[in-house]
Amino acid sequence: MAAGKHPGGGRPGQPATAKKSSAAGGWVIALVTVVGVGGCIGIGVANGDSGGTTVSAPAVDERADTVPILAQAADSQGICYGWRLESWYGGSDPVSVGSNLGDGVPVVDDPACPRWVEVTAEVRYTSESSESSDSAVVDVTGSPDIDRADLYAVETGLARFGLDSDVFVDDPGWAVCRAAVALPLLLAETGVVRPAAAPSAQPGATAAPLPDAGSDFWRDRWGWLLATGGLLLVTALLFTVGFVQRGRQRAATPAGRTSGKA
Repeated sequence: MAAGKHPGGGRPGQPATAKKSSAAGGWVIALVTVVGVGGCIGIGVANGDSGGTTVSAPAVDERADTVPILAQAADSQGICYGWRLESWYGGSDPVSVGSNLGDGVPVVDDPACPRWVEVTAEVRYTSESSESSDSAVVDVTGSPDIDRADLYAVETGLARFGLDSDVFVDDPGWAVCRAAVALPLLLAETGVVRPAAAPSAQPGATAAPLPDAGSDFWRDRWGWLLATGGLLLVTALLFTVGFVQRGRQRAATPAGRTSGKA
């Protein structure tokens, strides 16, 4: 046997089993790194792209609370009320539509609604790479017997309820339902219809308010935050595996040196 050589082919005093364990551990670390980092970044990118242009529909409870309020106003004032939420990227299919007739039932061209008023919000979300800003266009339309000037007064009156374009961008589902609920009051102020009768609630019953408008901060960034958290977890795992393997190598080295001297 040549001088300075070791049967395992490695450094003197390092057992072959330690070498194999170290090599296997290196492959495990590389695999975990590729899968963990790649997966987290992929999720972040995918969610960032989809969340950046997708308009969220009103929640189920928001629609369920809105329909009976509109139904009571329609019965009292003799006119139908509805809402329509559209995405700039959505083509001809609306994100959400509803009225006093029910969730998913529009008032336009419905025989049960010869007179109607509908609030429409078209929201446009741009990707993070775009220089354009998110925007929303709100419009109030009605049946031919309602003057356009009165509809415009209703449309501009939405700002008194805090329903400006920024709110529709931040939380379009909540905003369009809130705007629909405001239609009976604003239309009555124009004189087109009489004021709606006060809602009658049973003793002890309280109407559940619609939730406050949220923010689009998490909508645009939660994917990237998830990716960052995944990277931190992978880093912690790498450190842990490294410390464990280093300890095993130190424990195996004295045994290997003793065996070599013998």
